[in-house]
Amino acid sequence: MKNSGQLSRRGLLAAAGFAGLAALTGCGGGTEDDKGPADLSKKRAGAMEKYGVGDQFLAASALTFPVLHNSMPHYPMKDSWLFWQEVTKRTNVTFKPTAVPNSDYEKKRGLMIGAGDAPWIIPKTYHPQEAAFVSSGAILPVSEYTHLMPNFTAKVKAWGLAGELDSIRQSDGRFYLLPGLHEKPKPGYSLALRTDVLERLGLPLPGTWEEVREVLRAIKREYPDRYPFSDRWSVPTYPAGSLLKYLSRAYGTKGGWDYENVTFDAGADRFVFTGAMDAYREMLDFLHSLCAEKLLDPESFTQTDDEAVQKLLSEKSFVISSNPQELVQNYRYNLGRQVRGATVEMIPMPVGPAGEVVADGRLENGVMISSAALKSDHFVALMQFVDWLWYSDAGQEFSKYGVEGVTYTRTGPGRYQVADGIGLMGTPADAPKDLQKDFGFSNGVFAYGGSRALVSSSFAADERKFQEAIAGWRLLPVEPAHPLRAEEQEQAVLWETPLKDHVAQNTMKFALGKRPLSEWDAYLGELKSKNMDRYVDLHNKAYERFQQKKG
Repeated sequence: MKNSGQLSRRGLLAAAGFAGLAALTGCGGGTEDDKGPADLSKKRAGAMEKYGVGDQFLAASALTFPVLHNSMPHYPMKDSWLFWQEVTKRTNVTFKPTAVPNSDYEKKRGLMIGAGDAPWIIPKTYHPQEAAFVSSGAILPVSEYTHLMPNFTAKVKAWGLAGELDSIRQSDGRFYLLPGLHEKPKPGYSLALRTDVLERLGLPLPGTWEEVREVLRAIKREYPDRYPFSDRWSVPTYPAGSLLKYLSRAYGTKGGWDYENVTFDAGADRFVFTGAMDAYREMLDFLHSLCAEKLLDPESFTQTDDEAVQKLLSEKSFVISSNPQELVQNYRYNLGRQVRGATVEMIPMPVGPAGEVVADGRLENGVMISSAALKSDHFVALMQFVDWLWYSDAGQEFSKYGVEGVTYTRTGPGRYQVADGIGLMGTPADAPKDLQKDFGFSNGVFAYGGSRALVSSSFAADERKFQEAIAGWRLLPVEPAHPLRAEEQEQAVLWETPLKDHVAQNTMKFALGKRPLSEWDAYLGELKSKNMDRYVDLHNKAYERFQQKKG
């Protein structure tokens, strides 16, 4: 899932910026020439004397690094995984994992950090979740130490990711999360439709939102007692989070998982309030039409994923949000067992007034480093190790596929074949072993990001088709930096959440018809009373100030 944090990326603490003011290694107090604390020379125990891009990291002495592990229900952590053994064999580092079930991961992570008990390495953190731990000093400003990470810095430079990194900097100009880095964006959410039903009704796969509505109307005529579209990914993070994410982008705004209180209007050269944009109203008008015609199940905004999926499997609905993994491992597999002749396909994001656009960024969830790690004599070795495992080509390949000749074979440049008898993400379905469950590779804690060649190497036919279909779409630019000063942040904190909550509540009300869109002006007045204009002014002043400093 995309962002499950409680703060918007460019709101409260999103002091994006410093692109022209800071090097990749960061800026701010406590550094010497942007090279971190002056006494790092005392923290090199076990580190390699010479470590550069492409080098195999091998600790000079046996080391143990504690790591927080997000244990997924479909591949729970096992001590017997080959992954653990091979990491030690290759790097002389032994992981000491603390396993936490996915359902409790965010809560447990926060409690451990607050109590000072967090492992040194804290993966699976989605920006801006790290912001909650910045003021306490519990996590490191990792931008101060990326000079110890040659693979990380090389990829940032080669792939032009400085602007994306600016978007996760805090008010002090530093970032506190080492994100996964992608060479190319990889959108992954759209609609899945029962194609056997469409074929029986003589309906083509839709390419635009207007065509989606026509398809839903045709299914409704065939099944008048059912909602053609019943959606998921509403709890616990954001009602209709996935649907609003890709629907809003089709209208030229931001919603759902992507929602942020401010959006940059390039034509006006200023930030505007997202939930007050004309494009946001137009999106709501369309969404309301789906609900008013009973094409979209009103429970889509409140039901659990399991409830939504069960409606699809029991043929109470025929359309649902999807990603490629859910399409294959859940919808298609279970429909095949329960509904004779059922077929389901995922389409590219339907096109709206904004045209064919891709808004997904190139940063993924990433790793926080506990401040306790800096007290260790092994700190430099830790950062070298993190750089190798998460950011080197060899480390990324290892985390994804495992051991050549054991779990996979290489069939050509950038081409990999999982070994016979081993399945990956449900393919082949009858494989006696699974790369994730039985070996610990392709694990979301360690394997993400990378070159387009590596990322696409594991695409199943459905995902490859999806990505190829949108390959030529326009990539939206990264919004410009607008770092808030400390006193501005304090004020923004008071306005951020009430504004965001009011937009979320009224988005659902307008969509469901519980509040008519004729009350849009009244809604705007309510936002003004919650300091919408003053909130936007803070961000525009910060933007103007940054532009002047940049020259």
